[in-house]
Amino acid sequence: MVDIATRVHNRKWKIDPIVRSLIDTDFYKLLMCQSVFRNRHDTQVTFSLINRTHRIRLADLVDEGELREQLDHIRTLSLSRGESTWMRGNTFYGKRQMFTPEFMDWFEALRLPPYHLEKRDGQYELTFEGAWPEVMLWEIPALAVLMELRSRATLADMGKFELQVLYARAMTKLWQKIERLRHIPDLRIADFGTRRRHSFLWQDWCVQAMREGLGTAFSGTSNCLIAKNRDLEAIGTNAHELPMVYAALAEDDTALARAPYDVLADWHEEHDGNLRIILPDTYGTRGFLTHAPDWLTQWTGIRIDSGDPAAGAELAINWWKSRGEDPREKLVIFSDGLDVEKIEELHSQFAGRVRVSFGWGTLLTNDFRGLVPGEGLAPFSLVCKAVAANGKATVKLSDNPEKAMGPEAEINRYKRVFGVGQQERVEVVV
Repeated sequence: MVDIATRVHNRKWKIDPIVRSLIDTDFYKLLMCQSVFRNRHDTQVTFSLINRTHRIRLADLVDEGELREQLDHIRTLSLSRGESTWMRGNTFYGKRQMFTPEFMDWFEALRLPPYHLEKRDGQYELTFEGAWPEVMLWEIPALAVLMELRSRATLADMGKFELQVLYARAMTKLWQKIERLRHIPDLRIADFGTRRRHSFLWQDWCVQAMREGLGTAFSGTSNCLIAKNRDLEAIGTNAHELPMVYAALAEDDTALARAPYDVLADWHEEHDGNLRIILPDTYGTRGFLTHAPDWLTQWTGIRIDSGDPAAGAELAINWWKSRGEDPREKLVIFSDGLDVEKIEELHSQFAGRVRVSFGWGTLLTNDFRGLVPGEGLAPFSLVCKAVAANGKATVKLSDNPEKAMGPEAEINRYKRVFGVGQQERVEVVV
């Protein structure tokens, strides 16, 4: 077992770069990257860092030189032989050769493109521009770097014994959560915590604790490097990025209304089974389901990622029933702002009505709340999103207007096209 406190205390060790592999990323990123490589290879996309928690002034906390050093290191990374063998030869979701030889040849030669970084009003403006398959792979490592550098800054003045006590308390806190989760019958839960983790070493420890504490109830991790190293299932499907870019490329309102379904039509050609999971909330779940083509009712399930999760699940259940499907055979994955209490509540409410699963993120891999004074280690909402495609702004509406993004005029247009009315605001914690 790694002595995390000692490694943090000796943080200058070159053994601990924040991102140590191109597959130190979420599995859905690689799946989406292959889809983009196949269908939209030449699309030019801009990604940008967005700090939703404005009171956290990252540029005042994180040293620019250290940030550049970590980002520059990521640009030197390439797939190792073992990583390539794992991707080419492993079975994912019951499918061998998930990644095509053409995609793997491209990925093995890839180095991530340049970045642009500057400070503005206490925040970092960090952007990535270029071909979509290349720049999309910056999202997860960029977030991981900023989150861990912020953690390192908070821990910088702590002595070795103080760090030992801190991590012992954090381990105890997580283990107490695991003990509560053990009592949930037929639980299915996975680690979704890469993007806002406290650190790589801490995420790796959390995954090992979940595996030992929950056994078969722990279905795997979204982090590909940890999945490979710990012989676990790599978990993930697709994300809002796909419909956001497809929508931005739409030539008129008719094409815009069709874009979220065009995304899934392309996905349908490539994947089956548990990879056919609908993420319906990019432009409002209710409207998406109302206008969804009948072939989508055959998909395996739905991921609920914004708004009131119970309301979202009820919408999905009613939709399946209205289309002649048995919801008890469908999968609902909850993945937004989860902690133990919410997991217990949602499982109790929906078990037996649907197949219930959870993707547990930030409050699994970065819950140090109350363990140091102030909010120096408290999680916050940091994202890195596609903000433009071929020069046109992207838009996300979400089921929670607090997560909406894009130019105001375009947001209003998208609301009109997708029939989005009044929405309930929900505080975004992580």
